[in-house]
Amino acid sequence: MATAHVTCPLCEATCGLEVTFDGADVTSVRGDAEDVFSCGYICPKGASLGALHSDPDRLRAPLVKRNGSFTEVSWAEAFAEIDARLPAVAAEHGRDSVAVYVGNPAAHNLAVALYGRAFFKALGTKNFYTAGSVDQLPKHYSSGYLFGGGFTIPVPDLDRTGHLLMLGANPLVSNGSLMTAADVRGRLRAVRERGGKVVVVDPRRTRTAEAADEHHAIRPGTDALLLFALVHTLFAEDLVRLGRLTDHVNGVAEVRTLAEPFTPEAVAPVTGVAAAEIRRMARELAAAERAVVYGRTGTTTQTFGTLTSWLVDVLNVLTGNLDAEGGAMFPFAAAGKRSGSGARRPFAAGRWRTRVRGLPEVFGEVPVAALAEEIETPGEGQVRALVTIAGNPCLSTPNAGRLANALPQLEFMLSLDIYLNETTRHADVILPGPTPLERAHYDIALYQLAVRNVANWTPAALPSPMPQEWETLLRLTGIATGQGPDADVAALDAFVAAEVARRCGLDVAVAGERTGPERIMDLMLRAGPYDLTLADLEAAPHGVDLGPLRPRIPEVLSTPSGRIELAPEAITADVPRLAKELGRSPNGRLVLIGRRQLRSNNSWMHNLEPLVRGKNLCTVQVHPDDAGRLGLHDGGQAKVTARTGTIEVEVEVTDEIRPGVVSIPHGWGHDVDGVRTTVAKAHPGANSNVLADELSVDALSGTAVLNGIPVEVAPA
Repeated sequence: MATAHVTCPLCEATCGLEVTFDGADVTSVRGDAEDVFSCGYICPKGASLGALHSDPDRLRAPLVKRNGSFTEVSWAEAFAEIDARLPAVAAEHGRDSVAVYVGNPAAHNLAVALYGRAFFKALGTKNFYTAGSVDQLPKHYSSGYLFGGGFTIPVPDLDRTGHLLMLGANPLVSNGSLMTAADVRGRLRAVRERGGKVVVVDPRRTRTAEAADEHHAIRPGTDALLLFALVHTLFAEDLVRLGRLTDHVNGVAEVRTLAEPFTPEAVAPVTGVAAAEIRRMARELAAAERAVVYGRTGTTTQTFGTLTSWLVDVLNVLTGNLDAEGGAMFPFAAAGKRSGSGARRPFAAGRWRTRVRGLPEVFGEVPVAALAEEIETPGEGQVRALVTIAGNPCLSTPNAGRLANALPQLEFMLSLDIYLNETTRHADVILPGPTPLERAHYDIALYQLAVRNVANWTPAALPSPMPQEWETLLRLTGIATGQGPDADVAALDAFVAAEVARRCGLDVAVAGERTGPERIMDLMLRAGPYDLTLADLEAAPHGVDLGPLRPRIPEVLSTPSGRIELAPEAITADVPRLAKELGRSPNGRLVLIGRRQLRSNNSWMHNLEPLVRGKNLCTVQVHPDDAGRLGLHDGGQAKVTARTGTIEVEVEVTDEIRPGVVSIPHGWGHDVDGVRTTVAKAHPGANSNVLADELSVDALSGTAVLNGIPVEVAPA
């Protein structure tokens, strides 16, 4: 028997796990009580790591489609097939004829974080899509213009706050999102135990709302109106207190003027939150010694996603809680170049636009809501080849049915994935990778969003019988750069490492004899603010605690002015569109929202039996008043119809949802042919993204609207 301590890579919480092995078999997975961040916490996803490792449906060899059917081939054969077909598309039709889609699991994959950039740059396409444009691009957009960087995102100082106002967030189920934190339930309990208050704004009474002091069941898609009314109240009642931010903020007067129409009385009929309640919320927020406003996926996947994201930080600034203990603070990650060690280009969105609809680039990607039309529409720049990396857009993107119908029109499709699933079934070549226990891990992105500064390195706990994904990405880089399928991986690795060293201002030789991710991580740690090396983390299997969040303004800012730009034109230009919503009363039609589930992470964990056992997880939640009016009953079947299609789903009648709203979790819909996911097919659920409209997007960021979708519901 052997034991390894690993960081869970299955969601944003980065919990430490203690995994016990008998040879290559996982015998137990439990929380690591000595982990400096999670302190023994574990959720059902982490506990399923052994099931993922041993899943018989997981691909263990490359697949190539021949005569319409997949055949297992050698790695050499797979790369030869890619080399024969992918470069030819780009050569004939141009670089933008090749598109890339990167899914959510890639954010938890060190190989993609370190080596994906080299492959994507080698492809040279502007048709780059990720799951970010179906969940969080508005936050990158607003942070970029406010603070100067798309990843300069403040997070709640959860362990020291005394008043937490959350909108569209359910961290007891999501384990945090753009807020890396383990055991959120325990952390929220601690807020209340120290005399603080937790307030939740959400159309559903979620698990987080159940654990809060108060819950406001807002109408979907109206969060920006509520936030603007809070801003209005702060100005109207002379409650604005910038504190130490006074000398670091531009645009306060402009925000005051913009907020004038959004009185509590004006927004109350639209939001469903009473004017008196809005005023009380604003007063309590302003009066709290340490307070923070936090918004997540429910606020970013709506018609005014960017304005909502912006207003969250406007409130944190106006109450003096940005960059203050217990407020919204900027983490100081261990890996990467120190702040202030080199100028950054000012943030700008819309540097290019999609060919058909003209949707904007944000943070280097374009909205996936445009992908199907870019494949279907003939002409120069038409997408003719697609590379997917750890993504399942046929389940997780708007109007998923249209995209599924478009993929067979491609001349070539390559997928890097461990499953033959709803998306990869359309591929010509599928390249699998090791399990999380067979690869090294460090959460580069998520430690930039953590509620405490920590660092934890996980070496591979088991040897891998297949190539590491960083090697696969480098071989693909060789193909994309014309070096062929047998390019010198070691030379490419050295080139990537040298570029990282250059950006970090280091001599690559300081990493010694290390190669691969270990070399790059050593360089990035050496360049970071804590004088750490990879050897330091290797000697600390439970992680290194680098202390609580601390004030970082002004050095964290990289706007042209060097100040917080509270009213950037790129954002405030959309305020008149929001103002048109004032006085617009609900039309009585039902609207659809999504919901998170603790035992699920989008579409990619439904093939693990421990996570899908028990009652059906994919239901449409309906309020009893709506159920009675529509003739629906608990446990029955309903047809849910939107502009884009119809699905059938089991009914769950509950007062957890506000009247006029229905809720279906996303990521389901495994009842299609040509997949090898036995457990998922036995628990198919329904694909809610058949109902999401790819034509409905946030005007500024192009992010898909997944909350507030007009639908009709009737008995099936």
